[in-house]
Amino acid sequence: MGASQGFGRGVALLRGINVGRAKRIAMVELRALFAELGFTDVHTVLNSGNVVFTSRARDAAGAAALIEAALVERLGVASRVTVLDAAALATLVDHNQLAAVCEDHARLLAFTLAGAPQRALLAPLAARDWGEDRLHLADKSAYVACPGGVLDSKLAMTVTRLLGESTTSRNWNTILKLHALCNGG
Repeated sequence: MGASQGFGRGVALLRGINVGRAKRIAMVELRALFAELGFTDVHTVLNSGNVVFTSRARDAAGAAALIEAALVERLGVASRVTVLDAAALATLVDHNQLAAVCEDHARLLAFTLAGAPQRALLAPLAARDWGEDRLHLADKSAYVACPGGVLDSKLAMTVTRLLGESTTSRNWNTILKLHALCNGG
């Protein structure tokens, strides 16, 4: 793919936006920021830092770095940003083996993983008994089903603690909305 074309349609997942009183950003400001950065067809989903957009950036990592810097410079908010192009988001959706067994998709989390080191951190958790909670690991994502509730899930808390600030998660309902929007839905 040429540099002028970029990676096309994608999503940005901003970590910790509008959770509690910290890192407050109005979605209208966030959309304006993305437009100022040269992204087009910008849509926000919910009020928690989910942005669908089109980009001429060469790659997702470059777009993420650009967005992170602009958030600090223009809005005064530091947030880890994960950018997935449409193909990476489709892979995240396709690799979820828990979607069919978790009836309440608000209680099914998808974590983005930077690569093998993060996956290796989580691998020992897969062998443990977590009661009704379930963990599935893919190459660049981890899925946690929490039928008893996300806030009460020891597995979800453990995964979040191990991964720290380096990643973010979304519930499956949000992932499906983002995926639909990324594909013109």
